Amino acid sequence: MTAPLSSAEWEIIALSLQVSIFAIGLALPVAYGIAWLLARRRFPGRFILDGVVHLPLILPPVVTGYVLLLLFGRNGPIGGVLDDVFGISLTFSWLGAALAGAVMALPLMVRAIRLSIEAVDQKLINAAKTLGASRWRAFATITLPLSLPGILAGTVLGFARSIGEFGATITFVSNIAGETRTLPLAIYNALQIPGTDIQVARLAILSVLLSLGALLLSEWLVRRSDRDSAHVV
Repeated sequence: MTAPLSSAEWEIIALSLQVSIFAIGLALPVAYGIAWLLARRRFPGRFILDGVVHLPLILPPVVTGYVLLLLFGRNGPIGGVLDDVFGISLTFSWLGAALAGAVMALPLMVRAIRLSIEAVDQKLINAAKTLGASRWRAFATITLPLSLPGILAGTVLGFARSIGEFGATITFVSNIAGETRTLPLAIYNALQIPGTDIQVARLAILSVLLSLGALLLSEWLVRRSDRDSAHVV
């Protein structure tokens, strides 16, 4: 990949980053809320919630995309309301690609964050409450800072997963240049055209570099936050 990136390749990279960053923004608060519930609460249907959250890990991505299409398409129960009331259409748009990426990244994020929350000693929280701290203050000053390594790891892993998402995205929002054609879809599209081996290789290398960079960043952030969290309490 010696030649400079073309304007089309820069457009693909920019769209991929936009979709993945927005996907993580959508998924992170949901992932933390679910992870906290699974780690700290016992309630009827807990195992069902755990199973549903992790379904995208075991289902074919095409099935996940089809379910998203049924729910968030213009004729779907959620997509129809978004379209009629707010004028938002998720199908054939980068917002839909971000939603697909968020759904596929959610299980990895929940898993990492849940493990981090479970590692927080409940005795510290109980001690804070006996000293007069409210539930929310104990959460903000103990649980949240000490679970930061899991948040960071889950965020970056989710980013890497969403930037590599293909099956759910192409099923839900199709493969539209400049709108939903992220790196994986661009590679797939180039593979359908004879004589594009160099372009496919360039895009594949870009995808590997972005994903590897995200994984290395995740490891660095977790190690750094582990050192910092030792001084929280």
